[in-house]
Amino acid sequence: MITPRVADHVRALPTDALPAYVYDLTALDEHAHAVREALPPAVELYYAAKANPDPAILRALAPHVNGYEVSSGGELAHVRAAVPGRSLAFGGPGKTEAELRLALGLGVERFHVESEQELRLLAALADERPGRAPVGVLLRVNLPVADGGLGGAALAMGGRPSPFGLDPRRAEACPPLLRGGPLRLLGVHAHLASGLDAAAQLAVAAGVTSWAREFGDRHGLGPMEVDVGGGMAVDYAGPHTRFDWAAYGQGLGELAARHPGVTLRIEPGRSVTAYAGWYVTDVLDVKHSHGEAFAVLRGGTHHMRTPAAKGHDHPFTVLPVEEWPRPWPRPAARNEPVTLTGQLCTPKDTLATRIPVAELRAGDRVAFAMAGAYAWNISHHDFLMHPRPTFHVLGAPAGG
Repeated sequence: MITPRVADHVRALPTDALPAYVYDLTALDEHAHAVREALPPAVELYYAAKANPDPAILRALAPHVNGYEVSSGGELAHVRAAVPGRSLAFGGPGKTEAELRLALGLGVERFHVESEQELRLLAALADERPGRAPVGVLLRVNLPVADGGLGGAALAMGGRPSPFGLDPRRAEACPPLLRGGPLRLLGVHAHLASGLDAAAQLAVAAGVTSWAREFGDRHGLGPMEVDVGGGMAVDYAGPHTRFDWAAYGQGLGELAARHPGVTLRIEPGRSVTAYAGWYVTDVLDVKHSHGEAFAVLRGGTHHMRTPAAKGHDHPFTVLPVEEWPRPWPRPAARNEPVTLTGQLCTPKDTLATRIPVAELRAGDRVAFAMAGAYAWNISHHDFLMHPRPTFHVLGAPAGG
């Protein structure tokens, strides 16, 4: 679960550099290259920056992606500065007037419009800029899904009542609002769920594309873009397993062949960067309570909220440290299950529960794998005002 280069770097870190995030850009480059190679050349790949917007991550992905999906004005400005000149798609519910003005000013190529209200506001703002090229719009539609179609999803954003996207019946009223105005309807966006395997993702993509093609034909839209979203499954309980990109790419190729004239686009995030990051810390104490062992770690879920947010035990590797500078016995757990907790004053500050270990001692280091997505950037950093982690970037992408 931990690469030799990352392990060597972690062992060499001084204690005052812990906790730390370590990103391996070579591993990221290799994985992103494999993802791109598995997809048909005509399928566009956008990276969902919300998964991890670290500038080094964004730049490492640049050779492999067609663009980036952003979900706020802050992300928009950040990504534009980190990878200038790259195509951007602006999504997310509740876009403010200030954010839309910023996006127009920065030349965002595509807006994923969530409602008629947002469409009217964007049109009014674009109308204030006469003489500019039409602004590209994809309608985000909350499409129905067959019973069981999202049964394996970790999160469902569509296929049921939801604040995300347009009800399909309301979407029908949108094309007339664009005719003759400053907006150009490019197609349909439908990100319905996260955590689906390749077969389920392909079934959803097929349904979205068929609906979008029929929608386009009804409204005389001609060639269309269809963004089927991201949400490729990442299995924290099976860190050695990966989403089947080969099968997914083959299925997307067959789907594209059934719908000539449609440009397919995907926007994965977690499944691209999760495996290239580690959250590393050390054990402050090991104690036994009512017959169970607990290891109290420096840091915790205020640095890496992923296990609390998803309700799982986060995979980790113990990196033993043989030195013990204290004159008293070293607290330890041996050949027993251990619960790994952080420094916060809440029982919810738990990263893994009752995991069997051969040995875990105060002073040892622990590296949590799969921390390259939805980890630091979704955490409640300031709770209890503990020090923030340090950040370390190893290697450089093969493309430069």
